[in-house]
Amino acid sequence: MKRILLTLEYDGTAYSGWQRQYNGLAVQQVLEEALSRAAGETITVTGASRTDAGVHARGQAAHFDTSSTIPPEKYPFVLNTMLPRDIRVQTGREVPPEFHARFMTCGKRYTYRIDNSRHGSAILRLTHAHVPVPLDIEPMQKAAQTLLGRHDFAAFQASGGTAKTTVRTIRDVALAQDGAVITLTVEGDAFLYNMVRIIAGTLIEIGHGKRGTDAFSRAFDSLDRLDLGVTAPPHGLELTQVFYPEQAFILPDSIRWHE
Repeated sequence: MKRILLTLEYDGTAYSGWQRQYNGLAVQQVLEEALSRAAGETITVTGASRTDAGVHARGQAAHFDTSSTIPPEKYPFVLNTMLPRDIRVQTGREVPPEFHARFMTCGKRYTYRIDNSRHGSAILRLTHAHVPVPLDIEPMQKAAQTLLGRHDFAAFQASGGTAKTTVRTIRDVALAQDGAVITLTVEGDAFLYNMVRIIAGTLIEIGHGKRGTDAFSRAFDSLDRLDLGVTAPPHGLELTQVFYPEQAFILPDSIRWHE
């Protein structure tokens, strides 16, 4: 048996999220069915992030075990002939047997996109949250910088979250505007359930003048979800990249693929 790591990209519009479930079609299910046909055996994949319904991914990571003789780097070529066009496998590589796509991450980067045009966009409607009222970018940028560092993000978690601790470190945050498009990028060691969407929703309210630039600081002190804004729509969110420590990929010589 070999453990294979895939990176994949998907448009989450048609799916009930990443994780397989009974009441809708999930990205995991579609990928597992394609892998099982390709490998000739039942395959179960483990993803790095359980993205919600409507959320997109540019850099989702998922591992699986297989006895198939398909070379790891050939999985994108094999699977992309079988998958729907809104799911694409970008890379495949063999990883050590103890590698775990979810539990070995050392960080993730998310992107949230806002279409701040008056009438919305036919082209961007599935990947950008539409906010028709003009937003003031400067207070949004000022507030975003207060997220940096290590804090207790208990107020930034939607009900249903199961994290054992709510302390997280935000390593980088950027908010940029290009015409009517506002793009939020957040990178951290880990994220709570709906955390980025709550950040985005709060920034939108700050841009409206409904909340002050100290909104995040207040929430760190109170740990109260009510001190933050609404949860922004899922379709504006993208899982952009998953990070792993380099040593996680080192294969023992005994199982290393040879030229």
